[in-house]
Amino acid sequence: MMLKNHIGRKDIISCVLCKDAPCSNACPKLDPAKAIRSVWFDNQDIAAIKLPKESPCASCDAPCEKACIKSGKVPVKSVISRLIEEVCPETEIDIPEDEKRLACDICGIPLENPFLLSSSVVASTYDMCARAFEAGWAGISFKTICSFDIHEASPRYSAIKGDNGSLIGFKNIEQLSDHSVAENMEIFRRLKEKYPTKFILASIMGQDEEEWESLAKLCEENGANAIELNFSCPNMQKDGLGSDIGQIPELVEKYTRAAKRGTTIPVLAKLTPNVAKMSPAAEAALRGGADGIAAINTIKSVIGVSPYTYVSSPAVKGKSAIGGYSGSAVKPIALRFISEVAQNPKLKNLHISGMGGVETWRDALEFILMGSGSIQVTTAVMQYGYRIVEDLKAGLNYYLAQMGIASVKDLIGAGLDSVSDTTDVLERDTILFPSFNLEKCIGCGRCVISCNDGGHQAIKFENRVPKLDGSKCVGCHLCRLVCPEEAINTSNKRIHRPAPTKS
Repeated sequence: MMLKNHIGRKDIISCVLCKDAPCSNACPKLDPAKAIRSVWFDNQDIAAIKLPKESPCASCDAPCEKACIKSGKVPVKSVISRLIEEVCPETEIDIPEDEKRLACDICGIPLENPFLLSSSVVASTYDMCARAFEAGWAGISFKTICSFDIHEASPRYSAIKGDNGSLIGFKNIEQLSDHSVAENMEIFRRLKEKYPTKFILASIMGQDEEEWESLAKLCEENGANAIELNFSCPNMQKDGLGSDIGQIPELVEKYTRAAKRGTTIPVLAKLTPNVAKMSPAAEAALRGGADGIAAINTIKSVIGVSPYTYVSSPAVKGKSAIGGYSGSAVKPIALRFISEVAQNPKLKNLHISGMGGVETWRDALEFILMGSGSIQVTTAVMQYGYRIVEDLKAGLNYYLAQMGIASVKDLIGAGLDSVSDTTDVLERDTILFPSFNLEKCIGCGRCVISCNDGGHQAIKFENRVPKLDGSKCVGCHLCRLVCPEEAINTSNKRIHRPAPTKS
């Protein structure tokens, strides 16, 4: 079963997911790079099922590893063998024959799957959008169209990286489309002519009511399926644009109403997360006639302050600026805003197009469970390419089939009942102890250090073996989270222990 996670990124942490992978070019029988990429994006079962039932690796001298650009640091042979010998025998179903379960819609307009490129550089030219459509993306939110001149800074990106070099958090100071309105309309016409079933969500930004109205009208006339109103870009040179609008509900309502005057197709308001609550702006968009909400855009941020120049990153001739933060690090914040909007009874009929840190099908599923009817992606595409849609679709489709769910639409908002905006609803009289798997434990003592210095001194360490002291454990599960070997799980039952009362 996929949820067991036999093999994961930790097993291939050295892999860089390279283009035209030498490991696959060196293997006469398999495409190991594709299998490893599926493991990276949480599709272990699918990777295993697609491999031969009998492993060709046993008598192989691993030319894949010798050809690897990391000089054999990626255990390709071992991973392939484990997929065939350990994962495949425990898979519950075969790969579904079709992707009908993924069919959904935006405001009644059909989508072949929930996955769209979000408005950014990844959807900014005809060639890029065409290649994305060919790769399997159901649609694109085209990079925001405007009538004013755009001049970008260089460099304009920076990032916080994980241990393996992958991007955890990503900052940009990029603005809107630098093509003219006429050039972008020509792109729309060409895309719609060649890809009539693909969804074009036209992101626009105006400077006044007339521009919001006229841009919406132009986009519809040239083939857009829906309009996305950019009330959320944090990087604009002029005041009164982008996120400046999204923070003022009255402006959101006014400009939404203006855009609706210019078009008959659905209109989505893309809202800023740079607010305490998103509902006021979302309700304002609804009053203005919006058919849906898109969220979240990037979060205002400062990262990477140099200890030598004292300038944050990206530095442009000794200066920097607050910019938009995205990537997997923002997913919890995005899910919080999505759930807020989805739980608001005044907004129950609005479509929600969710984004913010989606890399894998599991990330996408979380957004769907919190109320998103479609999913938009940018930062993961910037890092890994359009090819990730193959694993997004395959993983979500396999999960739906595995769980016996006929349509992805049946899961929209299914997790909302578990979320409360207050902790008052939580039961506090029982404890769920952690459970130590000593077969997996390597005796590093990280759990002991964390419990001693950041917890409740509830783990003893004798002969490099951790042992739980139940009289002290409060069930916080810090130990489970810091364990590098995932050797600590949750126990099967709760223990009743009422909270102490103060005298």
